[in-house]
Amino acid sequence: MLYVIGLGLGDEKDITLKGLEAVKKCSKVYMEAYTSLLSFGHSSNGLSALENLYGKSITLADRETVEEKIDIILLEAQSSDIGFLVVGDPFGATTHSDLVVRAKKLGVDVKVVHNASVMNAVGVCGLQLYRYGETVSIPFFTETWRPDSFYEKIRVNRKLGLHTLCLLDIRVKEPSLESLARGKKLYEPPRYMTISTAIEQLLEVEESRGESAYNEDTTCVGFARLGSEDQRVVAASMKQLITYDFGPPLHCLVIVGTTHPVEDEMLQLYAC
Repeated sequence: MLYVIGLGLGDEKDITLKGLEAVKKCSKVYMEAYTSLLSFGHSSNGLSALENLYGKSITLADRETVEEKIDIILLEAQSSDIGFLVVGDPFGATTHSDLVVRAKKLGVDVKVVHNASVMNAVGVCGLQLYRYGETVSIPFFTETWRPDSFYEKIRVNRKLGLHTLCLLDIRVKEPSLESLARGKKLYEPPRYMTISTAIEQLLEVEESRGESAYNEDTTCVGFARLGSEDQRVVAASMKQLITYDFGPPLHCLVIVGTTHPVEDEMLQLYAC
């Protein structure tokens, strides 16, 4: 059996009882370590906190493992119970849908244990979840790569009066282009996009496209470390949020659409 287990968003205690029971059944436990992070990250202390509570040794599965060597994990699951831990909910990233499909093709039974994810935790700000449009991802711009495919999705959401959840780039264990050109992988330091950087890029794209999907006066909600004890939620205009210090990662951003009076009241609770 392959158990795909959601960990929630905060710390090691956010696992469900069902998830913890599944972990304890497993002969080996992996933790996916690149689509998201728990609030304490993947420091040695953070990982040991998981291991101490769960009573299991945990092997980190980085991007290369998940994308290139996942068959090794699936082969193990053909003969024993294997746990695959995912921050948030198991299906918060398409990577994990692919994992389930590949497992099924190999005849491996899969059991999924759900948990809270950023997709529903953003409801804390009071914007009603059923009034969200398509979620977008904002990647880090480089000197030669400045993709703006998210812009059209935001424009459509705004036209329909819907809110837009923007997931901000996480770059963990990414090989540098220079090292790839030399044929020897060297990894860049981890980078986590801030709300400030996301807004700078959003405004740059608006200036380039000029289709009035949003502007610096558009109301947004910034979130930092959702689900943790020190989570921060702030509602303000883009030009206000761009200078606000949200502290350590992870960050995400919601671009507000048309609001209901009850939503307005809730947003006022988080106005900066």
